[in-house]
Amino acid sequence: MALAPTAAQVTIFVLAATFEIILASPTFREEESIVQIPFSYMGATGPGKWGSLNPAFSECSKGKSQSPIDIPKGKVVLDKNLKPLKRQYSYINATLVNNGFNVGLRCGENSNLLISNGKTYKFRQMHWHSPSEHRIDGVRYHAELHLVHIADDGSIAVIAILYHLGHPDPLIAKIQNKLNQLADKKFAVEEGDQVALGTFSMHQLKKNTRKYYRYSGSLTTPPCNETVSWYILGKVRSLSREQLQALKAPLGWAYKNNARPAQPLNGRLVELYEEVIN
Repeated sequence: MALAPTAAQVTIFVLAATFEIILASPTFREEESIVQIPFSYMGATGPGKWGSLNPAFSECSKGKSQSPIDIPKGKVVLDKNLKPLKRQYSYINATLVNNGFNVGLRCGENSNLLISNGKTYKFRQMHWHSPSEHRIDGVRYHAELHLVHIADDGSIAVIAILYHLGHPDPLIAKIQNKLNQLADKKFAVEEGDQVALGTFSMHQLKKNTRKYYRYSGSLTTPPCNETVSWYILGKVRSLSREQLQALKAPLGWAYKNNARPAQPLNGRLVELYEEVIN
């Protein structure tokens, strides 16, 4: 039975769009990117305090299906009904944005899709966290990329890609000079600095998915809405130390380490998809 949204639900949805989804539209104006960030990753406004910073953030402390998590490989359930993630990625008209609490790529309307187990989601944006937010058997990686998709019913699917230090990542290499430009702006992080990228290819992100972990969780920043289907890819990519520094450079000191700690599973099921190769 569908219920009409309450004022509180509307408020939470708007905040989610502001802090995590950051949806772009043709009417987006530069001044709309100027936001005061009411949370951080340390001290009095750090993750342990998020739930008390604003009534709309209460789910950050009271929710029972929060993200990220530490994935216990020994307890995941192989689900033979799960299907490969079908990513129909091509090109986007992209803008590199300093969101204050992370660096990301925002795009306008596009035809890039994620099809997961029969449901279609539209690609909206990507952003990085460092160190990684998700862990696998207690192992925390050096960075994590979130590919954010939204379905017509408002539900969210996020593909998470983990990184360890090693060879340079080809995707980050394409924007590294622009990351340096973003850092050189030297404006306050609240000002939503941005650098146009123009046409940006997403083909490097559409490789076959032979393994992923799936669970139901939340946004990893306030308001921490529990409306996200998470897909953590099993293949770990690499990035160079220079690239890692470039992702951190545009951010203020309270956001350079922008990973929320792992949250309790609270009995949630973590499913595993693994391609069977005959």
